Amino acid sequence: MKQPTTEPTNTTIIETLKAGWESWPSPVIARTELGTFTGGLISARTVANYDSLGKGPGGKIKIGRSVGYLKADLISWLLNRLEG
Repeated sequence: MKQPTTEPTNTTIIETLKAGWESWPSPVIARTELGTFTGGLISARTVANYDSLGKGPGGKIKIGRSVGYLKADLISWLLNRLEG
């Protein structure tokens, strides 16, 4: 007989994501690294589109044509976007 699998709770998922994100070695995440940072959950292009609509993460840093985000602001924005 197969054991029923239990789905992780939203709280468990959020805590797991936060732990991984907070261990990122830099206080700034380049927009080009968002796919790596989120494990592919959101792309750089998607965040760029949100930025153009004024709905992107706070803590945006721009140097020339390069864009990055302060880690704490990006994590907060991502957590607010979680569906569950």
